[in-house]
Amino acid sequence: MFKISSITLAAVLTLCATAQAQTQTQVPADSGNPTPTYRINVVSRTTRAVSYRHRSGATKINFQGTDLMPAAAGEAKVESKRGTLAVEVEFSGLDKPTSFGNEYLTYVLWAISPEGRPVNIGEVLVGDNHRSKLDVTTDLQAFAMIVTAEPYYAVRRPSNLVVLENSIRSDTVGATEAVDAKYELIDRGGYIPTGYKFDPVILNAKLPLEFFEARNALRIAQSSGAERYAAPSYNKAVHQMNEADALATGKHGNKKSLISLSREVVQTAEDAREIAVKHIDEERAESERRAGAGREASAKARANEADRQNLNAQAATANAQAAAQQAAGAQADAERDRNDAQHKQHAAEADSDRDRAAAASSDAQLQKALREREELRARLLQQFNLILETRDTARGLVVNMSDVLFDSGKFTLRPVAREKLSKISGIVLAYPSLRLAVEGNTDSVGTESFNQELSEKRAEGVRSYLTQQGVPGTSTTATGFGKTRPIASNDTSEGRQQNRRVELIVSGEVIGSKIVSLSIQPVAAIISPQ
Repeated sequence: MFKISSITLAAVLTLCATAQAQTQTQVPADSGNPTPTYRINVVSRTTRAVSYRHRSGATKINFQGTDLMPAAAGEAKVESKRGTLAVEVEFSGLDKPTSFGNEYLTYVLWAISPEGRPVNIGEVLVGDNHRSKLDVTTDLQAFAMIVTAEPYYAVRRPSNLVVLENSIRSDTVGATEAVDAKYELIDRGGYIPTGYKFDPVILNAKLPLEFFEARNALRIAQSSGAERYAAPSYNKAVHQMNEADALATGKHGNKKSLISLSREVVQTAEDAREIAVKHIDEERAESERRAGAGREASAKARANEADRQNLNAQAATANAQAAAQQAAGAQADAERDRNDAQHKQHAAEADSDRDRAAAASSDAQLQKALREREELRARLLQQFNLILETRDTARGLVVNMSDVLFDSGKFTLRPVAREKLSKISGIVLAYPSLRLAVEGNTDSVGTESFNQELSEKRAEGVRSYLTQQGVPGTSTTATGFGKTRPIASNDTSEGRQQNRRVELIVSGEVIGSKIVSLSIQPVAAIISPQ
């Protein structure tokens, strides 16, 4: 029997489908900055997935076209094999992918896990009769399938040009379970940064499609900054492309060799693009960290200047009072005895006034310091929430990392986890007095010793990565609690998912205690861990 899941697909970049919520953020282009800039939108989308985990034999599932290509359709046979699932699929009614833009040359079939992880499982090549067949395998056991238009076959994230989605047949029957999942989609035009001129690809029927995908991949890598940020890989791809051009223009070129070399170009160029994107993100995080440090230094300088001016004003006031007293004493020599008591009374009143003024000033400064700490805490809460789910507690700001950021049952950080921790460290480094406590937790499945060791290693793995990013080791700790600190019931899969987590507790005198007097504005979009 099959297990059917309803998957919510929260896609970064615009989805051409029914949108439930949309938030748009634009990074302005800077003509003096060679770093590519993009427009980002957040939209929700829903489809269905099937769990093939306990199925023996084969079953069938349909595909239906989206609003982008309503005439498209398909049918797939999914068969359980030892250790994998074999998928035989046939599509019809597919238009040429170039109808979506000059950079789109092919289609890709994706398997989407319930946790939102997209897996590229095969290229969909359109024949002369608008039909396509392919046989692929996947090690996923529960997944949905979609088809997207792409600039080349080796992409690692799907575009938002979803032309086909799987649909459950009447004979695919099973228990229904709601599962929330999120994954990222690249917007139409998202492969091309703001202000970059992308000349159209002119297809030649005498040359294989892989040759033009290679050109596409190389140009997209260049537009993404690979020439600057991933020079070795990019230059290797250029060299391979030159060899492919020579084969394509030669009189006795071997078509199989040209296809093979073109696919190498695609893979190398895609690697260069990924490296460049990572370096650009790191550079942007470092720039934000330096900007934060500069703002803090400027604030300290202004505070020091205000203290100096206050001391000068107090000295001037004291000098003026002394001069006035000396003048009054010289004028009242003849009446010293009579006015002595009155002078003492005036002096006592003046002292009392100064004491009251000093007390009022001290109280105002204390209130200001408390307010500034709460404002900083609120800003950090919002910044962390843009990266990972964060809540404000009496212990500090608690940043939650779910276990999907680690390899299953292991303590190895996945790339997306390292990316998010790099952003966290970039924020933390702007405030040297912050302290971080890393706490690992598990669910109740497994032995107590295994859970304890796994929680400790995951916590230490996060702490080690943070220190590698520059966070001082003296201000961080790592502790594993195993299954002893659940936040939900271990009787359900949802509860166990919540209990499998690593939490970063951010505290320190600079952010004070839990926010009590500020109204925190809601964050426009919280990016949950993938």
